[in-house]
Amino acid sequence: MNHGSASPDGSAANGPGHSLIEQHGVDTIPDAERTSTPRDVLSILIGSNLAFGVVVFGWLPVSFGLSFWASCTALILGTAVGILLVAPLALVSLRSATNLSTSSGAHFGVRGRLIGSVVGLLLSLGYTALALWVGGDVVVGALNRMVGLPAHGPAYVVTYTVLAALSATFAVFGYQLLLKLEKWLMWCMSVLLVLGLFAFAPHFHASLHGHYLLGGFWQTWLLAVVSAGLSGPIAFITLLGDYTRYVSPARHSSRKVLWATGAGLFLGLLIPQLFGTFTAVATGAGSNYVGGLLAGAPAWFLLPLLVNGLMGSAGNSGLMLYSMGLDLDAILPRATRLQATYVVAAMATLLVFLGHFVWSAQDAVTSFVLILTAIGTPWAVITLIGFRRCRGDYDRPSLQVLNQRTRGGIYWYKAGWNLPATVAWVLGGAVGLCSVDTPVYQGPLLPMTGGIDVSFLLSGAVAALVYLALSHRSRGRAGGTPLPVAREERAQVLG
Repeated sequence: MNHGSASPDGSAANGPGHSLIEQHGVDTIPDAERTSTPRDVLSILIGSNLAFGVVVFGWLPVSFGLSFWASCTALILGTAVGILLVAPLALVSLRSATNLSTSSGAHFGVRGRLIGSVVGLLLSLGYTALALWVGGDVVVGALNRMVGLPAHGPAYVVTYTVLAALSATFAVFGYQLLLKLEKWLMWCMSVLLVLGLFAFAPHFHASLHGHYLLGGFWQTWLLAVVSAGLSGPIAFITLLGDYTRYVSPARHSSRKVLWATGAGLFLGLLIPQLFGTFTAVATGAGSNYVGGLLAGAPAWFLLPLLVNGLMGSAGNSGLMLYSMGLDLDAILPRATRLQATYVVAAMATLLVFLGHFVWSAQDAVTSFVLILTAIGTPWAVITLIGFRRCRGDYDRPSLQVLNQRTRGGIYWYKAGWNLPATVAWVLGGAVGLCSVDTPVYQGPLLPMTGGIDVSFLLSGAVAALVYLALSHRSRGRAGGTPLPVAREERAQVLG
């Protein structure tokens, strides 16, 4: 919970039996507590994603004007490409026994790993707000049809607040409770989605499509590949380690963990997204997915919608809040995981209100995922290159230097920053932002790619080339052991 109570090697002093609330923050997980299995990773990735916060991404290609089959191919291709990039990140925390942003300190430096924490915090913040927002809209809409609840501002405020409180409760209790919840949700939400196929099948026509958002089929299709397909796995670039750090490499092989992660992402993302595509086409959702879904649902399916909107969204956003708490905990070493989780829950709830009452839903969602994909991809690429170079051999005490408010260790580099990795990420992210195409912003490099958004490809490629070029002479860095920092120096070290 508070890494201030961790032992010198980075492991927490309190064992799992001392509290129902998880006692670990981003410290090193002792091997005795690494009792999860690859099947648990699979269950988490499927169970947490069978929610409307993920379903809504299946609506995006349809809202862009694509037909059902064109939308499906965009989702499948984007998800598959994203998994190839993202799934290997699960092996980093399998070997380091801490979360991914902290593990990235081996490659970015113990201060430079704050890049991963900030990227992860932003990703989780946006997706948490999206899950709460869409789930809350489904709950209010279902209650409106079932019992006549007025679908006005107060109803949404109360519903969002209740959902946020429920999600924060799951996140505060931590990994073990979330694991049990997601296993239950995996089966329950699957049944509800299957029922939905029967509910909307009479109105489904696969060949229907609208006006292409970008004027032509291929430009619009590629936009769907990135914004709806690829963005799903990219959302997990800093999250996977939150689960695999509890899996012991002494008892489970890397191959099994990698396959479980890939299968979990593929099934967990595609099942709800394809359901979203199916229902968007069947209901003619247009620019308002939730409204079309609720208007087109038969009366008997309103209760399943209500249950999914409530429990599915709480499970999805609870896992995201858990990761956000860890990321903020890593940014503010003096904070406990509980304190950080409460703060990020309040931030996500505020963002939900803005998403509902202020912003355009489609534009906000599309712009958010494209921009964060552009800056998140280069971080993932650099981390994977570093992992391959060190062959998964991490010095765990050196990863915890910033958390323990000390300095030194083999990942200290230049004042805690590995400049080649940092420069490569900045340049890769900059190129990505300059070539992105969103409803609210078009990058200046977009005409050079024929108006097609390939920002994730360019950002990842630039980051890889720059990092390899700048670090070709050094595949690691020798250093001393972590040394205590004098009290008066701590503010400067952490600044």
